Amino acid sequence: MADRNAANLMGRGESLLFLTDDQLRRGIEAMFFAYRGFTADPDRILQDYGYGRAHHRAIHFINRSPGTTVNNLLSILGVTKQSLNRVLRTLVEDGLVDSRVGTRDKRERHLFLTQKGADLERALSEAQRNRMRDAFRNAGPDAVAGFRAVLEQMMDPDMRRHYQEGGDGTR
Repeated sequence: MADRNAANLMGRGESLLFLTDDQLRRGIEAMFFAYRGFTADPDRILQDYGYGRAHHRAIHFINRSPGTTVNNLLSILGVTKQSLNRVLRTLVEDGLVDSRVGTRDKRERHLFLTQKGADLERALSEAQRNRMRDAFRNAGPDAVAGFRAVLEQMMDPDMRRHYQEGGDGTR
């Protein structure tokens, strides 16, 4: 069915430039339902720890850029300092994140996952990788490329640059 849908979309490529409000609404709903599925497996794992999605996002980006600073994480996540501090305090107290004082600037705190944190991150990511792998395999390579292109175009320019740089802003 995915192949038929992809063929239908490719045959109507030009008409996709002029989507109706109903087609756009369906796309928005698809994003909501896909996100619900994408987060369902990690949510079940996080529930055992008493954590939420904010904890998951922090763990993900600390794993992505070991040694990232609290300020960098604030920028990536787009949350308040108070909100992030609450999340980080819990992760540090529970032994999942190690917060180290900067060597050049003592005011900076650099964040690293502990082995326990890395194990949790691996479980959370594996659940999402499995879902994405199945979806990508079923949709096909053209759909995957199109999906990534659409997602990148939906990102704010600063976040797109950050994403394209690899996540830590240093490449």
